[in-house]
Amino acid sequence: MTQAARLPPHLPGLDPDWSRLVRVVDRDGCEQTWHVLDNQATDPRVTLLCVHGNPTWSYMWRRLLAEAPPAWRVLAPDQLGMGFSGRGGAPRTLAQRVSDLGALTAVLGVAGPVVTVGHDWGGPVSLGWAAEHRALLRGIVLTNTAVHLPEGLAGPTLIRLSRSSALRMAVCARTPTFVRAATALSRPPLPADIRAAFAAPYTTADRRGPVADFVADIPFEPDHPSRRALELIAESTRSLDVPTLLLWGPRDPVFRQPYLDDLLQRLPQAQAHRYEQASHLVTEDAPQYAGAVVQWVTDLEEPVDPAAAAPIGAASAATASSLSERLIARAGDTGPAVVEVGRVTVSWELLERRVGELASGLAAIGVRPGERVALLVPPSVDLTVAVYAVWRAGAVVVVADKGLGVLGMGRALRGARVDHVIGTAQGLAAAWAMRLPGTRIAAGSVPRAVLRALGAGLSLADVADRGRSAPPAPGAAPDDECAVVFTSGATGPAKGVVYRHRQVHAQLELIRSTYGLSEQDRIVAAFAPFALYGPGLGIGSAVPVMDVSSPGTLTAAALADAVDAIEATVVFASPAALRSVLSTAAGLSSAQRAALGRVRLLMSAGAPVPVRLLRSLRALLPAAQTRTPYGMTEVLPVTDISLQEIEAAGCGEGVCVGRPLPGVGVAVSPLSATGAADSPLTTGPGQTGEVCVRADHVKDRYDALWATQRWSSRDAGWHRTGDVGHLDPQGRLWFEGRLEQVLSTAHGVITPVGIEQRVEALESVRSAAAVGIGPLGAVQVVLVVVPEGRRPARWSSPVAPQPLIDAVRAAAEVDVAAVLVASALPVDVRHASKVDHQALADWAGRILAGDRA
Repeated sequence: MTQAARLPPHLPGLDPDWSRLVRVVDRDGCEQTWHVLDNQATDPRVTLLCVHGNPTWSYMWRRLLAEAPPAWRVLAPDQLGMGFSGRGGAPRTLAQRVSDLGALTAVLGVAGPVVTVGHDWGGPVSLGWAAEHRALLRGIVLTNTAVHLPEGLAGPTLIRLSRSSALRMAVCARTPTFVRAATALSRPPLPADIRAAFAAPYTTADRRGPVADFVADIPFEPDHPSRRALELIAESTRSLDVPTLLLWGPRDPVFRQPYLDDLLQRLPQAQAHRYEQASHLVTEDAPQYAGAVVQWVTDLEEPVDPAAAAPIGAASAATASSLSERLIARAGDTGPAVVEVGRVTVSWELLERRVGELASGLAAIGVRPGERVALLVPPSVDLTVAVYAVWRAGAVVVVADKGLGVLGMGRALRGARVDHVIGTAQGLAAAWAMRLPGTRIAAGSVPRAVLRALGAGLSLADVADRGRSAPPAPGAAPDDECAVVFTSGATGPAKGVVYRHRQVHAQLELIRSTYGLSEQDRIVAAFAPFALYGPGLGIGSAVPVMDVSSPGTLTAAALADAVDAIEATVVFASPAALRSVLSTAAGLSSAQRAALGRVRLLMSAGAPVPVRLLRSLRALLPAAQTRTPYGMTEVLPVTDISLQEIEAAGCGEGVCVGRPLPGVGVAVSPLSATGAADSPLTTGPGQTGEVCVRADHVKDRYDALWATQRWSSRDAGWHRTGDVGHLDPQGRLWFEGRLEQVLSTAHGVITPVGIEQRVEALESVRSAAAVGIGPLGAVQVVLVVVPEGRRPARWSSPVAPQPLIDAVRAAAEVDVAAVLVASALPVDVRHASKVDHQALADWAGRILAGDRA
């Protein structure tokens, strides 16, 4: 049935001035009327041509129209038969849709440069247009789309279920099921008025008929009429050598990770950003996508000078040495290199031989330089050997924290696009549950039947056997990638952080020089990364008997036994692990106390380290100098301070974390009245702002997080950490919290850590968190405290008793609206020290609104 094009009704976020109807003659000589959103910029510097899929319409691009600079033209047509464009005639094929779009842009007078933007089946249509208009093309943006069915996949289940004629008409046309399903995939659900706006053009069966036709035109079958057109588009995509940005919703049940992988393979120049919480409609689930597109296109117009982005004192890639140089140098040493307490000790000589054999074996079985190897192995000799062997083979290790859980680890590792998996039997079972791609290699002693069941054809021992008769591994260049490590997820979805060999080498050298490490030192690390660094530092290492993903499982006896087993001189542990050590120290034997008494250096990091905790450790490690390096997954260490220096600094607003280390630059971006860090960088004293760092060992980039990387590096050569603090007149950095924890009150901006430190100094308080309730600019400060000792039964309410309220308010030195008590504060898994302020703020808000505890 023919239906005329018309203008849409008033809908949220849609400016009526953008809508226009355009008459175009198609390739068959028929006049068609399009509904187009067009900001009608005159003489535009660039045109964004935005193409929707099925069953959406141009409404999905409204944020791009709203946020585009005035000198940009944004065109978002409703494909013929879709949205508010005209309906009538035979169903349109993929080739016709590409031709239709070309005819429309010709009538609209579109001239270059053009950036195409496509979603869902608008992706192939926009790429088809791009291939036919290369002279106009400046860039490509794609989001949750596909041009090819990856090998081994049968196609999106939701689409295949709608393919039979009877079901297709029932689901897609006669009822609004398919239309409504497109907006039902988001979590949390989209607002009702937004879902209604997406469904507005599809109110009757007649108007939904083209939706069913669009589904029918998806060419799954080899003899489908549109199959050849899609294949031509897929192949031509390989030759579109313009800048490309891929924005992806990983929770999409339609276009899963393999479709993104296929596009990255066809468009190797592409930059990608995965919005971890987003599903199919990325434009709705991640509204910040529009700002990312605007920034990306702006960068195309105004490229960043690479020289300006170089870190201070950038290490020459040509002079950076191998990460195995110190391991190789000790190849003839029979002393302990890695110790599994109570199980096995491996000498430097044996470690070097095992690393070399495994590296050659990995190369022999097809592990290629640059390929990514996920390691699902707990801290052990096997893990250490695997890490250094993968590096020597030129491949990249990918490590995600077990504390992320199977779902979190799965999202992280799938997003990292791993090519191989090395794991214990438990790790390989998890790899199967997480649907990880790639070959499987088993670590440890695993029966052959179990190996086969887990999809692993070889064990590490098998690979090493092959390596004994294979040529040496190819090695890696200093500028090659070496690792993707994930943040703890304490401040949002875990982020993959990419390092190159030269950056890790610079980190190792800084650690060695800062702490005076030599071959005479040996380290016990209750934090797995530091244990893995042992061979790279040239010092023996051991991990105590504990669950490294749960710092609170470290006991004083386990620490002492590990120190004794390797004759350690250095200990590294998080504050939570050290609290557990102190709480279990009463049962130590005299021999265990003597072993701890020989430790010369204690390091603790991962969260602010309370001074009274460090003081309490003096009795347990009397000879140890106590140092607390400050840093993060993206750059560690940044600063360093001893207990004596902390005491000399005295009280201040936050925690004093020391002076920047040699070769490290630290500045702050001062906060505005709303708590935004949008001011120019400064090294002046007394200004609170976002902490920014320059150094040779700063990470290379965030993995598949283009927008995050761009935002964190928007000051050329600097990494914005997300931490908040200030520099004092002596050049020391004071940590005051995270940017998202800043409280914008009616009296100004307040940071939480200084308040928390003052409250935790009360004898009646074990720990505290300062959170905010209320709107920006009028936030009320609420203190959530964990009292010392057992909570009295008479405290039936989460509201603190009046004496505690009075004490907390006096100590806080800011206006406190309420004081609540809790039995514990929610913390991250990796360090068990970083408090989840947002979760506490949500809880406090509910309590103060009258909800039950």
